[in-house]
Amino acid sequence: MNKRLRAGRVLSALAVLFLLFDGGIKLARIGPVLESFEHLGYPVRLAVGIGVLELLCVGAYVIPRTAVLGALLLTAYLGGATASQARIGEPLFSHVLFPTYVALLVWGGLYLRERRLSALVPVRRAPGVPGAP
Repeated sequence: MNKRLRAGRVLSALAVLFLLFDGGIKLARIGPVLESFEHLGYPVRLAVGIGVLELLCVGAYVIPRTAVLGALLLTAYLGGATASQARIGEPLFSHVLFPTYVALLVWGGLYLRERRLSALVPVRRAPGVPGAP
């Protein structure tokens, strides 16, 4: 296995483990989850449904055939989380942008694992840099 694939799997695994944990605690409706729903202004009764939605998106992401669809769904889900944090005025780098950091792990891992994606969205070196096309 080459380094690129290994790095992609590690990034994806970090994102998946976090999202599985996050979705699981929503299903368990533990105290901190219920408190955070109240703090965000969402009805606590939505916790289980949102947890199920998150886990379904993660499921789509971990299946190779639907990984790109899963990444798109997770991006939408995490965008909603970002908006929720911004709406109530939470700190930018630690709260508002945290879902964006997770989305970067999701897409970075997929980009490194999936050659077709890197062909679709090529990242090139700047002209004049050694090794640039």
